[in-house]
Amino acid sequence: MTSWNPDQYLRFADERARPFGDLLDRVPVREPADVVDLGCGPGTMTATLTRRYPAARVLGIDSSAEMIAAAHPLGTERLRFRREDIAQWQPEPVDLIVSNAALQWVPRHTELFGRWLAAVRPGGALAFQVPAGGGGAVRQTIRTVVERPMWRDRLAAVAERPGPRTASPVRHPESYLDELARMGCTVDAWETTYYHVLHGEDPVLEWFRGTGLRPYLDALADDPAARSAFEHEVAVALRDAFPPQDYGTVLPFPRIFVVAQRQP
Repeated sequence: MTSWNPDQYLRFADERARPFGDLLDRVPVREPADVVDLGCGPGTMTATLTRRYPAARVLGIDSSAEMIAAAHPLGTERLRFRREDIAQWQPEPVDLIVSNAALQWVPRHTELFGRWLAAVRPGGALAFQVPAGGGGAVRQTIRTVVERPMWRDRLAAVAERPGPRTASPVRHPESYLDELARMGCTVDAWETTYYHVLHGEDPVLEWFRGTGLRPYLDALADDPAARSAFEHEVAVALRDAFPPQDYGTVLPFPRIFVVAQRQP
């Protein structure tokens, strides 16, 4: 199982939070009683749900023990966290299910929509955001390093796992729209690209060290020298692909948003 580092993830907390806010701004559910955040991570964005929906009970779910441990101190009477695999989650009646940059890690996640929507009360919604193309240019850059002779055999098994590394399970916006509309939902789907200006040394590497690089780094955890060498090669490749400017390093990040509301 992939390990996750909450501190590394939170290094770019503002950039990661912006799509979550943009997603919630389009949610038509105004006063939900029960909200679930699938793939809640360290809980910082989940906690904002209690402020946005002051009468709601909020549950954050994540499969990572490290992330849930980081989230627990944020818990309140209305905010709870639980370690659980998204794919295995058995929902109870809920008004709003949200997921921010998590479903790309769940193979065949569209097959779960029916079960989730069956638990959504009339007028409620399923709202999620995923990286378009599993990370786009960054993913392709990392893959060029993985395919080098030195790493191909050692990391081939990782590259074949479902997720934002090779053939991403993320679909096109119109595919999500069509599937959810056929389930009787009113669907709002769109795609946009954020141009993040990052600062510091090798900031693109640092960003993905907390997400898409984790499976590769975990696979090399028993060989620190190899892990360091792999990280160095990835850093050089990313530096070439995303050259630093005087004002910082620009990271284009395309994302897909979907809000599916059940009929009242």
